[in-house]
Amino acid sequence: MSNRSIIQTDQAPAAIGTYSQAIKVGDTVYLSGQIPLDPATMDMVDGGIEAQVRRVFENLGAVCDAAGGSLQQLVKLNIFLTDLGDFATVNTIMAQYFEAPYPARAAVGVASLPRGAAVEMDGVLVLN
Repeated sequence: MSNRSIIQTDQAPAAIGTYSQAIKVGDTVYLSGQIPLDPATMDMVDGGIEAQVRRVFENLGAVCDAAGGSLQQLVKLNIFLTDLGDFATVNTIMAQYFEAPYPARAAVGVASLPRGAAVEMDGVLVLN
């Protein structure tokens, strides 16, 4: 694919497997899942679910920035939680990072996530 490019930034955690932080095809950017790793140390953030959710949004935002966009341009957001009881917290924090119109979204309860994370998110960004 000649119009496919890899998006990479050191402002978000380096890939911990065989994947890219994001792939851009045309004006669409497919963001890989982000867990609450501090990009400087590659360690999980301390501070409970609130700190984890904020770190994930910061990581996703850094990849959006590297792609030439912003969180506000996400058209689809997928949220994976090990405890769906944390969904209200995600909503509260998400309102601090997004404004209407909000992206389409899914929230899925999962048994576990990499590195013991409580939350992971991925998304699709469309550049204007």
